[in-house]
Amino acid sequence: MKLFKKHHKLTMDERLNNLRAGVLGSNDGILTVVGVLFSVGVATTDIYTIFIAGLADLLACAFSMAGGEYASVSSQRDTEESAVREEETLLDTNFTGERQDVVDYYMERGISETTADEIADDLLSKNALQTMVSVKYDMQIGHYMSPWSAAFSSLVSAALGGLLPLLAMTLLPTEFKWTGTIIAVVIAVALTGYFSAILGKGIVKTAIIRNVFVGILTMFIHYFVGIIFGHYF
Repeated sequence: MKLFKKHHKLTMDERLNNLRAGVLGSNDGILTVVGVLFSVGVATTDIYTIFIAGLADLLACAFSMAGGEYASVSSQRDTEESAVREEETLLDTNFTGERQDVVDYYMERGISETTADEIADDLLSKNALQTMVSVKYDMQIGHYMSPWSAAFSSLVSAALGGLLPLLAMTLLPTEFKWTGTIIAVVIAVALTGYFSAILGKGIVKTAIIRNVFVGILTMFIHYFVGIIFGHYF
């Protein structure tokens, strides 16, 4: 039986997973890059040094986030594929037990035993493997999370997120450099907090406040790290 498809339309879960990777990548890109910029920016006024440090961190963060997403989603995909193979084996070796799992699934949802028996027989006669995967794992065969899509989403979003504070710190006039960067970061992390709450069905206000607090704390800590090391070294 063919378990995997090369091409398919993305399900809602797959799209949300890519968006999740993008939001997290963007947030990490913003915070890691601004942290380096603040530390280096306090220790030196040389704009070239600040830019190179920020750019290096941006690239490192983007590829690190992409690698992490690829490894994480690959592990999830391996687990999903393994579950499908296991169900295929169980259908060959213990069909009665698999059928009972389907019956129990519908009875737990208020369906009578007689009707659950009929539903199980009907579904298993049409597509037994898909039925078992749906009942046990709420999955659709052939629709597995793509590690490459998640990695690419994280790579691009982390790079774009880090680009915002980098451009603000290096391109704004000297008198607006720090204030402009702080404002840009606060707005950016507020937006990532908003989207993370929407995707995770959380409380928007709480997510925004949390992200803004973390962003300000990140800038504060790295600012004083730059002062300390810039003073002594």
